[in-house]
Amino acid sequence: MESTASDGRIARRERIVRREGDVRRRTVRDAYRAYEIGDRALMERLLADDMVFHSPADPLLFRDSYFERCWPNSRRLARFDLVRMVDDGNAVIVTYECTRLDGSRFRNTEVLTVRGEEITEVEVYFGWELPQAV
Repeated sequence: MESTASDGRIARRERIVRREGDVRRRTVRDAYRAYEIGDRALMERLLADDMVFHSPADPLLFRDSYFERCWPNSRRLARFDLVRMVDDGNAVIVTYECTRLDGSRFRNTEVLTVRGEEITEVEVYFGWELPQAV
C-alpha cells in the first residue's frame, strides 16, 4: 500500500499533538514540584498573568489572590504522588495523593488548563482525607 501526502500530514499532526501534550504534562508536573520544594519563583513562571483558580472554598481567585490564599499551603506539604494524569486537549486532569509534613494524607483531583507552557486555569475538587496506615 502506498503512502499518500495526506498520510504524511496526519502523521506529522499526530507528532505535534503528542509533543504539545508532553509540554502540558511537563508544565503540570513542574507545578506540583514547585509546591513540594516551596519554589514560588518556579510557580510564578508557570502561572499565566491571567490565570484563574476555582475550588469549593475559593470559587474564583485571580493570580495575586491565589498566591495570597493558596501558596502558603506549600509550607505544610511534603509530597505529591500523581495517581492519574490525563491530557484532554488544552487541559490536564490530575488526581493526586498528597502527604503533609505531619504525615497525614489527602486526595484531590484538579483540572489544569495550559496554554503554551503556562497554566491559565485551575479547577480543584477536594474532600478526601486518606486513612493512616496501621
